[in-house]
Amino acid sequence: MFRILICEDDNHIRRLFRDVLEKEGYSVFEAIDGVMALDTLEKNHIDLLITDVMMPHMDGHALTKTLRDGGLELPILMITARESIDDKKSGFKAGTDDYMVKPVDMDEMLLRVFALLRRAKIANEQRLVVGKTVLDYEALTLSIGDETITLPKKEFLLLFKLLSAPNRIFTRAQIMDEIWGYESESDHRTVDVHIKRLREKLEHNQDFEIITVKGLGYKSRVL
Repeated sequence: MFRILICEDDNHIRRLFRDVLEKEGYSVFEAIDGVMALDTLEKNHIDLLITDVMMPHMDGHALTKTLRDGGLELPILMITARESIDDKKSGFKAGTDDYMVKPVDMDEMLLRVFALLRRAKIANEQRLVVGKTVLDYEALTLSIGDETITLPKKEFLLLFKLLSAPNRIFTRAQIMDEIWGYESESDHRTVDVHIKRLREKLEHNQDFEIITVKGLGYKSRVL
């Protein structure tokens, strides 16, 4: 059973999250601020953290940065009432993995929690298997049967990201921010170029395909 820590100072929201997650079979821990969350994390194994941004004593950004600086790599879903790009940048720079804006749709939150836990499991194992295709995160290699090729780092990370969440649409902006970084001077066409190269190299792959979602971005589909 996965263990999820909810860090939220609003009692109503925290209990709502807890009830929804427990109905899905998760074991839930609660904290009202970052200080209490750190204490809980020290005493318990936690698989995923859901944290509000605005809290007394230690806010979500400070909590996330403290965890990342300490080498703790559990997935973090940050919840905030703010929707500006600067606020989101602050969250991602602190080390959050995903971001939701209040009011939170419970069904969407469950989907994001599932995806984050799945990606964390894949990352811990350092391997992603799709049919006969194996991606080795440490070696940056892609193997199909007896054939193994080493991909350039950005191409590998892009393919790993798409295959880690089949059928999920990733926008060009999301891909650029997570793989190239906010400070990159490259534009979104860089993503298109890398997708084109991957398609050429994987032209005969029968395990999956990379699909263009017009006006949005890209997704993978397992065959």
